[in-house]
Amino acid sequence: MLTLPAPAKLNLFLHITGRRDDGYHTLQTLFQFLDFGDSLSFQLDSGTGVRLSPDLPGFDPAENLVVKAANKLRSYIGSPPTGVTIHLDKRIPMGGGLGGGSSDAATTLLALNRLWGLDLHTDELASVGLELGADVPVFVRGHAAWAEGIGEQITPASPVEDWYLVLIPPCTVNTAQIFRHERLTRNSKPIRIAPAFDGNHSDYRNDCEALVCELYPAVEQALQWLRSECGNARLTGTGACIFSRFPTESGALAVLRNRPSGIKGFVAKGLNSSPLHNRLTELL
Repeated sequence: MLTLPAPAKLNLFLHITGRRDDGYHTLQTLFQFLDFGDSLSFQLDSGTGVRLSPDLPGFDPAENLVVKAANKLRSYIGSPPTGVTIHLDKRIPMGGGLGGGSSDAATTLLALNRLWGLDLHTDELASVGLELGADVPVFVRGHAAWAEGIGEQITPASPVEDWYLVLIPPCTVNTAQIFRHERLTRNSKPIRIAPAFDGNHSDYRNDCEALVCELYPAVEQALQWLRSECGNARLTGTGACIFSRFPTESGALAVLRNRPSGIKGFVAKGLNSSPLHNRLTELL
């Protein structure tokens, strides 16, 4: 059995610069990992199939990105040597903009690459992951990154590894709904990559934020409260989660303790190196 982490991520900013003819949006964003996330355990067996436990209530297991990632890799290599049972310990909220599904998929690709003895290069795994979602390659490569295009053009970056307070409003945001919406901002002017390398992104924003707040009042209420407490707060991805940056863990925890009732949250350290890759390195 192999047990590995699947870290959450934050979009420290998210600018949408256009929409292609095929419907995909072009963007610029800065990803950073958190020392908070899911955990997956992989057990090889004598069969040939992929099994996931436990089932997530209300979701078809075949549509889970963990199962999709395993089956995508099986198709890529042609003939997997064994079957696998995967246990998912889910902590990252679904529909929160923290990349839980993409991270789980990346962990699955890297775990099975090792367990099946495939020795595929990271570039190959990232290519397989891109077919599952635009965020998956970032998790496969394992370093904080500036991303452009539809998210597939990745350049390693090193933003400041501060502490973050993440609030989880009591709602789930439909990402497809946000990107289809006629009032989504799609014409942000592209910015230079340089500020992402020095962590100077205090003036950046999330172009999904205004629309998400309009459609999901719980997100707007949480965002307004967090800004009233500490000034800086922003949506991650298409939400629903929002976050604020702190220089110390104690400062973030103090605000978390005063959060409004009905809103969950946690405090985590920003990391430029993925806990997943750190764990795999330890196992070598």
